[in-house]
Amino acid sequence: MRPKSMLLDILERASAKAVLQARPPADHGRIMDYVHFPFLAVVNQREMKMALLLAVINPRVGGVLLIGPRGTGKTTAVRGLVDLLPPIQRSTCPYGCEPEAAYARGIDAVCRDCAEKLARGEPITAPDRMRLIELPLNARLEDVVGGINERVALEQQKIRLERGILSYADRNILYVDEINLLDDAIVNAILDAAAQGRYTVRRGPLSSTYHARFVLIGSMNPEEGLLRPQIMDRLGLRVIVSGLTNDEERLEVYRRVRTFAEHPHDMLALYAEETAALTQEIAEAKARLPEVITTGPAERLALRLVRELQIDSHRAEFVLLEAARAHAAADGRLKATVTDVRAVAPMALRQRRSEFMVRYFAQCTAEDEEIRAKIAATH
Repeated sequence: MRPKSMLLDILERASAKAVLQARPPADHGRIMDYVHFPFLAVVNQREMKMALLLAVINPRVGGVLLIGPRGTGKTTAVRGLVDLLPPIQRSTCPYGCEPEAAYARGIDAVCRDCAEKLARGEPITAPDRMRLIELPLNARLEDVVGGINERVALEQQKIRLERGILSYADRNILYVDEINLLDDAIVNAILDAAAQGRYTVRRGPLSSTYHARFVLIGSMNPEEGLLRPQIMDRLGLRVIVSGLTNDEERLEVYRRVRTFAEHPHDMLALYAEETAALTQEIAEAKARLPEVITTGPAERLALRLVRELQIDSHRAEFVLLEAARAHAAADGRLKATVTDVRAVAPMALRQRRSEFMVRYFAQCTAEDEEIRAKIAATH
C-alpha cells in the first residue's frame, strides 16, 4: 500500500521551523538571476498556502483570490510557488499545436509541420515546468491579448500579430496583484479567456486564436476598492490574509525576512529538502487527481451548505467539490469525503452570498404571490 501523502505534513513542519537556531548551511554552487523567498518559509498562513497548492493540483477550482492588507505575505507566497510547480508537457510548436487535437479532431487540427512530425512518430511536445506569469498593473489591453507588432509595422512595413500575456500564460499560473485596480476591459479579457481556455484576437483582416488555460491568482487590498460581483464569482477560492496575532510568530517573520535579506541562497538551502519533497508530492497529487471521486455524503454536505448559506451561483458547489477532490489527492486518497468538504468549505464559499440578491428575490416572491392572489380573485 502506498504511504500516506506528506504534503499536508510538510506544510506544518516547515511553518514551525525556526531559522536562527543555527546558521543555515552555505550553498553557493549555482548562480540564480532572481531568488524567491521560499514558499515553505512563510510563517503560518496555512489557509493561504493550502488554497494556492489546491489550485496548482486542480486548476478546475477556478483560481485563488487573496484578500488582505499590505505586508501580510500575499505576493511573497505566490512568487514562492515557482520552486514548487509540477512538470508538464508543453507544445514545441509556435502555433501551440498539441497531439490531443490531432487525435480528437483529425490531422487538420494541427499545422503542416506538426502533422509531418506526428506522421513520422516524432513528438510535438517536450517536458517543461509550469511557470509564474505576472501581469503588470500598467499593462495595456494590447499587451494582455496581443496585437499588431508596431516596430515591425513601422520598420519593415509588414503587419504581424504578436502573442499577448494571456497566451504566454497558457498551462501556467497568471498572477494579478491588485486585481481590483485593473481596467475593466482587461479584467473582462482575462475572465473570458479563463472561462473558455482560449481567446481570439482580430485586427482588421487578421485574426488568430490562442490557448489560454491558466490558473488565475489575484490579490487585493480591500482598502483600495472592491471587486465587481461577476469577477468575484469567477475566482474559486477566497482567502482572507490578515496579520499574525501571535508575538512569537511575528518575531519569526522578522527573523526569516532578515535572514533571507542577508543570506538568500543559504535560506533556500535551508528549505531545499522540504521544497523538493513538496514538489514531488504536488506532482503525485496532480497525477492522482483524475482517479479521485466524491462520496455521496460529501456531495450532500456540499449541497446543504450552499442551500443553507443562500448562495445562488452554481459555481459554489462546483468549486467546493473540486477543491475537496484536490484536498483528498493531496492527502494521498482516492475518495473525497465529508472531512475534505469541511476542510475547504470556508475558502470555497466565503463571500459568495449576495445580500442584494437575497432581498431582490424576496421582493420578487412577494410580488409573484400578490399577482397570483389577484389572478385567483378574478372570475
